[in-house]
Amino acid sequence: MNEPSGSALLDGVRVLDMTNVLSGPYAGYQLALMGADVVKLEVPGTGDLARRLGADPGLSSEDLGVSFLAQNAGKRSVTVNLKTAGGREVFTRLVAEADVLLENFRPGVLERLGFGWDRLREINPGLVYCALSGFGADGPMRERPAYDQVIQGLSGIMSVTGSPESAPLRVGYPVCDSAGGLAAAFAVSSALLRKHRTGQGAYLDVSMLDAALSGMGWVVSDYLVAGREPQPMANENRTAAPSGTFDTADGKLNIAANKQQQYEALCAVLDRSELVTDSRFATREARKTNRDALREELEATLRTRTAEEWDKVLLPAGVPAAPVLTVPQVLHSPQVEHRKLTHRVPSPAPAGGELTVCGSPAHVDGEALAPAGPPPRLGEHTDEVLAALGYTADDIAGLRAEGAV
Repeated sequence: MNEPSGSALLDGVRVLDMTNVLSGPYAGYQLALMGADVVKLEVPGTGDLARRLGADPGLSSEDLGVSFLAQNAGKRSVTVNLKTAGGREVFTRLVAEADVLLENFRPGVLERLGFGWDRLREINPGLVYCALSGFGADGPMRERPAYDQVIQGLSGIMSVTGSPESAPLRVGYPVCDSAGGLAAAFAVSSALLRKHRTGQGAYLDVSMLDAALSGMGWVVSDYLVAGREPQPMANENRTAAPSGTFDTADGKLNIAANKQQQYEALCAVLDRSELVTDSRFATREARKTNRDALREELEATLRTRTAEEWDKVLLPAGVPAAPVLTVPQVLHSPQVEHRKLTHRVPSPAPAGGELTVCGSPAHVDGEALAPAGPPPRLGEHTDEVLAALGYTADDIAGLRAEGAV
């Protein structure tokens, strides 16, 4: 096991991570970054499907797909086959010594393998068992497979993404997988606090659909509270104007002049003071009603300078604004580099070298949290973990012969 850093909040916590692809592995990765010993349980010979996914075919052929490498650094990999007697015995011993079991199978899969919540609680009364699925453990959609794009469509996210002409449109990254993973990691951490206080375990049923809806903020509350059905507005902010993405001489600039004083400061920087008293734009509600006309007026001036030039003068004037960046641009930006979000770890690929992965978005006691080690090769830590459970070398050889590990 890797040595935890001084800020490892979950030092001493053992997590069994049975998850695949993204939402579950992302949850497990967040726990690992906080210092938990995350043991990734994988099917012998195949492992996590993400091992074969990603932009580098060479790495995918080594069962080290980019999608896997991104969410599994610092974990240990153990192969176990629950369809064998030996595999079930190994799993039982692992559960008995674990603090957390995390899985993202369809509801009922683990129970059919003989390890439902009642059995798990019998093995380990203090276990925190987190089942992350697309739609939750109950309800009419419980059996449906969970894919991020499917959840985006069913949650209403796609219906409000893009313009009236382009919607429904998928968000450009797996936002529902990420939201579900964060919700699971938060629920696990909360349950661990109760376990620490009382010794009581917990059964956590986390739904990606629920997580997506709960994270949509005013899009949902506008309907629930005000009865207004949300509509796609491209890059505009329904709650204010000018608040959106504007053309400049060389690219896009986000401006969020949501308050009256911010709007007036914007007009002053653009040397367009007449827009402050123009009856179409004089008040917050008037600007929202006439946002298209306001955009034309502002962009006539904004197009005379670059996004970076406008950023430099708007910021000191108190106007929230920033250029729209590409992913490579932001990863190499001074802010992200200063925060030490990305970290170099040894590559588990046969060629060796290093790879770069994201760490935790949270700093603890002023310290950026990095993974404790590289992503594991499939089954890399099987012997190590089984030996700690009391299995001898002959025992492990027998389990391998059985196909149990």
